[in-house]
Amino acid sequence: MSEIILVASGDLRESANVRCWPAQNAMEAKLAKVLAGMGHELKRAHPVKPEGHGFIASQREGMDVFAGIDSKAPLIVAEAVWQYSHHVLAGLVSHKGPILTVANWSGQWPGLVGLLNLNGSLTKAGVAYASLWSVDFEDDFFLNGLREWLDTGTVTHDASHVTPFDASSVSEADRALVAGIADDLRRNKAILGVFDEGCMGMYNAIIPDELLMPLGIYKERLSQSALYFATKQVPEAEAWAAYEWMLDRGMTFHLGTDPATELTEAQVLDQCRMYIAAVRLAEQFGCEAIGIQYQQGLKDLLPASDLVEGMLNNDDRPDVTGADGTVIRPGQAIVHFNEVDECAGLDALLTNRVHRALCQPVETTLHDLRWGDADLSGSRDDFIWVFEISGAVPPAHNEGGWAGSESLRQPAMFFPAGGGTLKGIAKAGEIVWSRIFVEGGALHMDIGRGQAVSLPAEETERRSRSTNYEWPIMHGVLTGVSRDQMMARHKANHIQVVYGNSAEEADRAMKAKAALARELGLNVSICGV
Repeated sequence: MSEIILVASGDLRESANVRCWPAQNAMEAKLAKVLAGMGHELKRAHPVKPEGHGFIASQREGMDVFAGIDSKAPLIVAEAVWQYSHHVLAGLVSHKGPILTVANWSGQWPGLVGLLNLNGSLTKAGVAYASLWSVDFEDDFFLNGLREWLDTGTVTHDASHVTPFDASSVSEADRALVAGIADDLRRNKAILGVFDEGCMGMYNAIIPDELLMPLGIYKERLSQSALYFATKQVPEAEAWAAYEWMLDRGMTFHLGTDPATELTEAQVLDQCRMYIAAVRLAEQFGCEAIGIQYQQGLKDLLPASDLVEGMLNNDDRPDVTGADGTVIRPGQAIVHFNEVDECAGLDALLTNRVHRALCQPVETTLHDLRWGDADLSGSRDDFIWVFEISGAVPPAHNEGGWAGSESLRQPAMFFPAGGGTLKGIAKAGEIVWSRIFVEGGALHMDIGRGQAVSLPAEETERRSRSTNYEWPIMHGVLTGVSRDQMMARHKANHIQVVYGNSAEEADRAMKAKAALARELGLNVSICGV
């Protein structure tokens, strides 16, 4: 019986590793059984720890584990959870044997999200790998793919939905509009404000400066300590004004009295302070878009930044005045790229420019490709994704806008200082989706069309309860792209979405953004449609 090595990358937070371990352990047992039936032994390269989990939990630990692995051995990275890719990236970069990344198809923990982040990171690093996913590891798709990998070290996936973008499909007027935006970026330039680079091990989310500079886009590297200090300088009266602004528009805050486990008014007020500070810092440094690190760093000092991020990404948001007493960018979103994902930040900046020029909705956000399933209520026949960012969307995306939005406390195991989300159910409508990624030392964009759809309340509840109930959700259908095509092609844990006013206008906006990306030098592919 031949031996297959297994490694499992985990979280940086021990509380998450311990809580999520049972799901990972169950998945590994299924993998071992399937491989044994094919004549192979699955051997863990690192033990289950006394702390109660078997995850690699730091970059140094990952390096030490890989130092003891035969560099030519076939290796599986199995993920049932969110994982920090840099924990294992150093070992995978130098590994010479065939690599297979595997995830369980489940909404319980973000294993699919972790898999896609690792895949995107390996793609950027130029590491060859194959990838598979399964609900129960007994379906033909998984079993046939596993046999192919065992025989050849590769897995063949269907990429027939991907075609190079044809700029001739863009109208003459829109080509002129796009050329004007590109010329303005190159001449006047734009800044992405980065509040500490490299969030949660997401190597794939960092764009090298030399790839951004030819676009006329530069980074302003800011510190979360600056945001913390600026937050503490905001007077309480200003925080109350922003809070009351949201209450007047009908937003619901689920408040309690125990700050250790419940959302409190004091936490919300600190989030409003952070929002005001972020707006002022964006203006001070001339940033067209900003990205705040998720969780690490600020989580021990302030409530979560999620409410802040949703507020920033909405045109209709509380006014913030500058040092001269004038309102900063009134009636305009200050683009925020969640989790300091610079690929999403570049995408969001281009989206904002194109959609504002076309008089289309500018509110945009990234989501995790968290999971997907059939509609168990029977109201629809198509495969429906659960797009779910870990905390906040612009209220304009939600059914009912501000009045249809609510804030629930972020889980205590992630956020000891609390803080609320900006949750809602995404309204039905036409969407453009996209992803910018780095491959072969160049920037690429995949772009396509889809719909956010409405589902019965009980089906929405099932999906929310199957994932993270505190977080906003979009029921997404991707036009012309199957579940497995999306998983095989997508080079990131995140997908960028924006609405169009109609199907025709969304088609136009998609082509215009693709043309702008092409004009700026990105390699653009249309997916599906």
